[in-house]
Amino acid sequence: MNINAFARQILINAGGVLEATVFPARYSMELSSVIYKNWVFPDQALPKDLKKRGVAVDDPESKHGIRLLIKDYPFAVDGLEIWSAIKDWVGDYCSFYYKTDEMIQQDTELQSWWKELKEEGHGDKKDEPWWPKMQTREELIETCTIVIWVASALHAATNFGQYPYAGYLPNRPTISRRFMPEKGTLEYDELEANPDKAFLKTITAKLQTLMGISLIEILSRHSSDEVYLGQRDTPEWTTDATPLKAFEEFGKRLLEIEEEIIGMNNDRQWKNRVGPVKIPYTLLYPTSEGGGGITGKGIPNSVSI
Repeated sequence: MNINAFARQILINAGGVLEATVFPARYSMELSSVIYKNWVFPDQALPKDLKKRGVAVDDPESKHGIRLLIKDYPFAVDGLEIWSAIKDWVGDYCSFYYKTDEMIQQDTELQSWWKELKEEGHGDKKDEPWWPKMQTREELIETCTIVIWVASALHAATNFGQYPYAGYLPNRPTISRRFMPEKGTLEYDELEANPDKAFLKTITAKLQTLMGISLIEILSRHSSDEVYLGQRDTPEWTTDATPLKAFEEFGKRLLEIEEEIIGMNNDRQWKNRVGPVKIPYTLLYPTSEGGGGITGKGIPNSVSI
């Protein structure tokens, strides 16, 4: 929460660092705000997200209950494994402490927190039908899974590849300073004669380039004491044997998923996992090398930058 508050002050605020480095400039946050009005919490579940984007359909016969329309889609393939592992862990945890739906409904602290979240944190949305009512164990498990997924794996997949992919700015310019030239103009003649020079005149200016690359370099770094998904820096978090065992199994499953990802990355039939530049898709590796830094892999236990 402290990191998010700091980001709202200097990074994603109006006139902040982000708006100074991307094309929409002072309209960036306005555009984001307009889009965010249609944000729906339950739709952040990965299976629903994939279906909403038109890359998956319901299929009870498939492993995760949905069938990907693009089989060679690394984020979706790896993500569904991570999503399912998180949901299994959350299910084991919640089922231990809430044996029945009635126990959830009678948990005054949980119900008070959920009511407060709806009425105070999101007062303008408190009557919307898409808010979970948090009356059943199934709702609790789905809600907790979404929170963990968004704050860990989804964030990792969208964040830690920024510098490896865009640290060389021509790979992903943030601004175009000129329109495409029309035939018969001097600009078009220059484009034909020296396309590299014409391209460099078009993309992000030097100062904005330095700001943008510095920003994504900072954002793409793991901290030196990063705690990754399936790990705990407080082993005494509970004395209950069943949740401890379930968490241990969760950690083992994540390591198995990592080995499966490595295997697929080395399998030449999956062309989208490596591509012609021979960079494997590692953004949903659960762990990363020790010492932090820029690795392009690793899912922190929660948003850490």
